[in-house]
Amino acid sequence: MRRYLAAILLAGICISCGPREHEANAGAKANSPRELRDIIGVTHVDGKYHLTDTDFLNEGADEILALGSRVIKVWFHDPQRSYAFNSQWPAMGSLVEMAQSPYFRKLFDKPFTTYILMCFSMGHDDAYWRKGLTREQKQDEQRQLYELAKYLLTAYKGTGKTFILQHWEGDWLIRGNYDRNADPKPEAISGMIDWLNARQAGVNQAREEVGTRGVWVYHAAEVNRVVASMKEGRPGVVNTVLPRTKLDLVSYSAWDAATEHFNNPEILREALDFIAAHTPDSPVFGDKNVYVGEYGMPENRFSTGQIQKAIPAAVQTALDWGCPYIVYWQLYCNELQDPNQAPPVKSNDAVRGFWLIRPDGSKAWTWGYFHMLLSPRIRQKH
Repeated sequence: MRRYLAAILLAGICISCGPREHEANAGAKANSPRELRDIIGVTHVDGKYHLTDTDFLNEGADEILALGSRVIKVWFHDPQRSYAFNSQWPAMGSLVEMAQSPYFRKLFDKPFTTYILMCFSMGHDDAYWRKGLTREQKQDEQRQLYELAKYLLTAYKGTGKTFILQHWEGDWLIRGNYDRNADPKPEAISGMIDWLNARQAGVNQAREEVGTRGVWVYHAAEVNRVVASMKEGRPGVVNTVLPRTKLDLVSYSAWDAATEHFNNPEILREALDFIAAHTPDSPVFGDKNVYVGEYGMPENRFSTGQIQKAIPAAVQTALDWGCPYIVYWQLYCNELQDPNQAPPVKSNDAVRGFWLIRPDGSKAWTWGYFHMLLSPRIRQKH
């Protein structure tokens, strides 16, 4: 209980932090206080089990709302794979058509305040830019992000919702593998810079054309190998790509700090400082334009004591730093112990334990921790 109360008290430090919006018609949002449930969120993607007959995307969304959070991160990419259970996805030829699909419309109508959408343009491999981009490819990337941002700004005008468009872990994308000892190649660095700037240009174009009337759309890059760049000077997205971009936000998939160094939360704080120092300030978010896009601890690998130490430490550190969002990985575990086993699984031992809710329906300690932080009734009681 002491950990819960400490986190709640610390939350007061950051409860009013948030975007410093530059558009005149969006100033009301920028200056209003933010509750923890609008900062602390949960990812829902590719879980290897389901617990109801509801379409899988919205089953998870309902569980996150029940937890108390109004921030959700989902994969806005290949949903037939990521949200297959109890779902019949239509054919979709564009990002706008995906947003207009019945399952995403249902999700976007729910009372979330922020949707973080992991998305790639259609018609390309995820990292087609690793060998450089042609002028036509940059124009197409910008066009697709522009069309999606314009649709969201128009369709959800006046709802108070925020949409953040990002990719997944850029330090793996830029390498094309998961080799920690590999450095990104110069042509991949150059290609990623052009790619990110084209995506940002598309979002900027939509905002300038449509305006932000009670709805906000931002663009983010995601980094995930920060500690090696910070401590060893190794080239990564953070120190070779970000300085040559002008982005709304940067997401930090913080496994190399929050998990690998969970005994020393100062590493996470230093990593956030390092990212911010290499990222040009955002006109919207200023120098606090870095959020924690992934952190967690698999229950089938780490002890309860380690989890009870690591997760509150990461949350408190990120709140204290001023992160506009802190997104836990994740609702249902997406990693099988045996990759040859076909989902849905029923046993808790069949997956690694990245969960708030287990395959048998029981709730993890982390669920109770977040519910304590996010439930208004419980917060008022204390």
